[in-house]
Amino acid sequence: MLRTFIAVELPERFVPEIKKIESMLDTQGIKLVEPKQVHITLKFLGDISEDKVEPIASALSQVSCKPFGARIKGVGVFPKLAYIKVIWLGAEGNFEALHSEVERVLSPFRFEKDDRFSPHATLARVKQLRDKANLLERIKELEDIDLGTMNVESITLKKSTLTPQGPIYETLREIKLA
Repeated sequence: MLRTFIAVELPERFVPEIKKIESMLDTQGIKLVEPKQVHITLKFLGDISEDKVEPIASALSQVSCKPFGARIKGVGVFPKLAYIKVIWLGAEGNFEALHSEVERVLSPFRFEKDDRFSPHATLARVKQLRDKANLLERIKELEDIDLGTMNVESITLKKSTLTPQGPIYETLREIKLA
C-alpha cells in the first residue's frame, strides 16, 4: 500500500524564506517540516494500492481548472491559538475551485470528502509545547509575512513514506492544469 496525497508544490525560490520562518518557530516540542518539502495539500488520500496510481492520475488529468496566480502569505495555526496543533503558511488564490475539481474527479474512488478545506502549507506540528507565550509572540510577528506570488500550473500525486526522521515525499505523477 502507498500512503498518498495530492499537492501543489511551492517554488524552490521560497525555500530560503521558509527556512528563515521555521528558524523563528523552532522551539522544543515542535516538529518542523523540511523546508524543501513544504507544500499545499489539496487532498489526503491515505493508503491506496499501487494499481490505483494510474486510474487516479488519469482521473486527475480531467481536472477542469486553468493555471492561476497565487500568493503565499501569513502564518497561522490550527485549530486555534489557545490550542495549537499545526503552524501553517497561508495560500491565497483559486485553491478552493481546484480542490472542488479534485474532489469531483476523484468521487468515483469513494475517498472521504474533505468539507473543511483551507488552503495552507504546513510548516510545523506541535507535539508538547514548553514555551507557549514565546511561540505566540513569534506567530504574531509572522502573521503578515508575504513570500510573494507563484503560478499554480500543475498538481502532483505524492507518496509519503513515514520515517522516524520525518516523512519522505516522492512524486508519483505530475498533472498539468489546462
